[in-house]
Amino acid sequence: MSTIAFLNVPLRGHINPTLPVVAELVRRGHTVTYHTTAAFAEETAAAGAVVHLYPGDGPPLAGPPTPVTLLEQLARTAVELLPSVLRDLRYIRPDLIVHGAACPWGHVAANELDVPAVSVFTTMAFGPGAPSPTRPSAELLAKALSRPRSLLGYARARALLARRHRTRGLPLVDLVNVRQPLNLVFTSRAFQPCAGSFARIYRFVGPSVGARPHDPAFPLDGLRAPVLYASLGTVFDAGPRALRGFAAALAPLGGTVVLATGRTDPAALGALPDNVLARRFVPQPDILGQAALFVTHGGMNSVNEALYAGVPVLVVPQGADQPQVARRVVELGAGLSVRPGDATDATVRALARRLLTEPRFRQRAAALRTAQRQAGGHRRAADEIESRLRTPAPADGPRTKPSQEREH
Repeated sequence: MSTIAFLNVPLRGHINPTLPVVAELVRRGHTVTYHTTAAFAEETAAAGAVVHLYPGDGPPLAGPPTPVTLLEQLARTAVELLPSVLRDLRYIRPDLIVHGAACPWGHVAANELDVPAVSVFTTMAFGPGAPSPTRPSAELLAKALSRPRSLLGYARARALLARRHRTRGLPLVDLVNVRQPLNLVFTSRAFQPCAGSFARIYRFVGPSVGARPHDPAFPLDGLRAPVLYASLGTVFDAGPRALRGFAAALAPLGGTVVLATGRTDPAALGALPDNVLARRFVPQPDILGQAALFVTHGGMNSVNEALYAGVPVLVVPQGADQPQVARRVVELGAGLSVRPGDATDATVRALARRLLTEPRFRQRAAALRTAQRQAGGHRRAADEIESRLRTPAPADGPRTKPSQEREH
């Protein structure tokens, strides 16, 4: 059996989809190591990985990033982490490195150690219909010029990275789109915009939804239909006012409204309608298994999990790739979208009522549920990783006809 090293950005949306893959690889007899921060050490170890902590408090990637500040953070982080990460990896001696597409130090480490690598996309794959936020463009240049300190910080870190390490194949700018000869995308071809334009180096393996520990304190059995679920994730802070608004908008429509408050203390919301259950964190897959509607910020993992359960979604995109995800949901007819500034109680209630009463939304969500599940999920991802261990990666050579490129 082989040793496989995972390197990733220590944010929940990046780590969660990889943990079922880790567990499956361990089940198959492989040794898996995972570099992360203390905040994710326990759950990563529970998946079966040998945890290696990033030095200090880990990469400074908290908060809602802009493309320019994100580029600076990623380049600086790569410079700071690589000495420690490389020391660990030279001791581990991995046969393969699996890294996030927004984890440039994973790519550089594979170069330095001369081992094969796989990149994983917890977003959509970037390309036609889903442009990378850090791709070279006039818009990115204008934003960079408006933040000269970040631009200078990025230039210095990127130059230092190139002087100290082997950066062959690493994009000069587009550091959230770090590709390898094999790239795993955690959504289905049905959900990926322009899926037919991607060569076979991209494998759309579908949502990676594995078993998560159940929360015995959460009253799943006490939820009354229809269950309406609202969560704006853990990166963007919705705040008490917005959360109270969602509770007020949804309460008249639901049997039970489950409200995940994230960083906001539920006590800060004050008195809520009797049928609203507010908790910081909830067992999301279990709730989606019962839900009739999901109100979400549009994080890729959350939308993937909703469609995996066949639940229509109302997307209130906050930033990052969420507007792209919202547009795709609307295009496919599996939900609706509203801008945060327009998400008044009355508007949210009206849109939620449409999703609950117009059958076409649930029908489209059900069709996507089939596509999401047929893509293969974490077991398919483990199969692809094992294939990279056994054989050279597929060449991204001259394009063939789309019918010849499709996965089987």
